[in-house]
Amino acid sequence: MGANAGKNAEIRAESVRDILRARFEGHPDRHEGIAWEAVERRLEANPEKLSSLAAMEASGGEPDVVGVDAATGEIVFYDCASESPAGRRSLCYDRAALEGRKEARPRDSAADMAAALGGVLADEGQYRDLQRFGPFDQKTSSWLRTPDSVRRLGGALFGDWRYGRAFIYHNGAESYYAARGFRVILKV
Repeated sequence: MGANAGKNAEIRAESVRDILRARFEGHPDRHEGIAWEAVERRLEANPEKLSSLAAMEASGGEPDVVGVDAATGEIVFYDCASESPAGRRSLCYDRAALEGRKEARPRDSAADMAAALGGVLADEGQYRDLQRFGPFDQKTSSWLRTPDSVRRLGGALFGDWRYGRAFIYHNGAESYYAARGFRVILKV
């Protein structure tokens, strides 16, 4: 049984790799100057990241390569689903917000789920960067990694695309909505 479990995981990894490659080839504007072979080498050297990408894919994120981190050389993946992933909505911002709700608690928090997927929430700059390839979140919105100065005051940021541009807003971190999810940034 153990051998079959390993084989099934390997098949899943190959399937995800095929999905990532097809998406990579289908959207060359997202990663000009990056060769698929370089991405594949990074994935092979970091199999735990491939598992994270599989989880991002399974929850509707449609991860794709958007660049290379200049400081580390890591390949950068963003969730590129046109709307905030359906498998990651109706969440408050973080653990503190979740624990602070007395009634009608959501099932989880965006920050905790992003960490469980192996990445982090997109921040405001990354979200605006994503919109170069968009528009994204025309019907939904996405929680964004929030500066500590805002979070200490009880707030959290989110973004969406309306009226031909990206907007960044704030809400109480404990709030949650059926149309608000989050996007993950993962470096490999």
